[in-house]
Amino acid sequence: MKRVFSGRRRGLLQAGAAMAALYGLGAWAGQAQIPALRMRRQVLANGLEFVSVPAAGASVSVQVWYRVGAKDDPAGRSGFAHLFEHMMFKSTRHMANEQFDRMTEDVGGKNNAFTAEDMTAYHCVVPANHLEPILWAEAERMSNLNVAQSHFDSERAVVKEEYAQSVLSEPYGRLFNAVAGYGYQAHPYRRPVIGNIEDLDAATLTDLSEFHANYYRPDNAVLVVAGAFDQALLDAAVEHYFGSIPRPTRPIPRNRLVEPRRLRDETHQLQAPQAPLPAALLIWQGPRADSPDATVWQLAQGLLALGDSARLNEGLVYRDQLAQSTGFEAQLNAEAGLLVAHAMAAGGQTAAGLVAPLAREVGRLAEEPISERELDKVKTQLLTAGLIKRQTAQGLAELVGMAATLRGDASAAGRDLAALQAVTAADVQRVVRRDIQHGARVTLLYGPQTKAKPSGTKA
Repeated sequence: MKRVFSGRRRGLLQAGAAMAALYGLGAWAGQAQIPALRMRRQVLANGLEFVSVPAAGASVSVQVWYRVGAKDDPAGRSGFAHLFEHMMFKSTRHMANEQFDRMTEDVGGKNNAFTAEDMTAYHCVVPANHLEPILWAEAERMSNLNVAQSHFDSERAVVKEEYAQSVLSEPYGRLFNAVAGYGYQAHPYRRPVIGNIEDLDAATLTDLSEFHANYYRPDNAVLVVAGAFDQALLDAAVEHYFGSIPRPTRPIPRNRLVEPRRLRDETHQLQAPQAPLPAALLIWQGPRADSPDATVWQLAQGLLALGDSARLNEGLVYRDQLAQSTGFEAQLNAEAGLLVAHAMAAGGQTAAGLVAPLAREVGRLAEEPISERELDKVKTQLLTAGLIKRQTAQGLAELVGMAATLRGDASAAGRDLAALQAVTAADVQRVVRRDIQHGARVTLLYGPQTKAKPSGTKA
């Protein structure tokens, strides 16, 4: 899910000022002194990766990141990883339905989960004195889940309703849901995380049981605990509750497909039954999440789309008045990535008419100088957001879990802000030139269906 800054602008500015004073961000982001993240990584005998991150406060975040996502959905069963995310909140051998909610929410905490292309993550925050019961509950969910037909039926209905709301009913839901299918050529990433109704209807309880056995196991998981805890007591509890879970002998199924390099441009027309105005979306191939250029693309994304004064808004919305909204996202996954720009038309504009201006604004990053002031402004915005995230137990744990599952290195979370500061304008221009200007592009035109199909349109 893409997260954007909105709403509490004044609060964000005040928080940014506090961070600037605390870490010396000043006028130039390159001057910031970023403290190292304290973390300890262990691997239990059964293969569970365990990372602890101490932090001051009165709360603790417990997160379990499973290395299973939409890319691991069985053939003809898209949406399986997301469906199973819902199943994990049902009963186990020793917990009733929704008991995990009671163990967190009833003590003043919270819990949630999400599924992405490469992982499924379960996270909660509770008062520090409730840490041990949560560790027990997460180990219980890992090892003793009831994969029952009644749970399967109810949660499949919930996911189908989510699909109807987020894809079919949203004005631009079909457009964004189509990005993976058109952006990737061969990799399983081309299947949307939420799946589709036909595959969900075709799934069986046997399919679900096999999926659980294949992926929900200690040697396919990362346990992250961040916040206020006693290290010795935490280590003993983790060993007691998780160390006793046996490591399966069956291998973990893994995808071995490599996404090929795209060699030609394509244009596709998509129907827009709910969209009030046409839209254009451009897709290029990007690097993997563990690439040294991932941080460069984070900064390029900020230059293009972070805030009302970002380049795409400034150029297409305010200056040329061609679009009512714009966006750009570097969607960098563990095994491949996409670079996605979009614009929703202003009144009277067509989807096709947005393509050249949108591509031109993105390409300007490589063709025209990037001022030091503009670069430092975006660096400061990104550094401030990163430092704010480090201030909470949940934010700390998310950074570590994401690095462990997406890049295979939990410690990378502690190096990201320093790497961001080191990015130069020349670095940004280099990656835009390589991936955008010299890369093949997929164009999606979103609007009323036309009789004549553009070249390369899928049947």
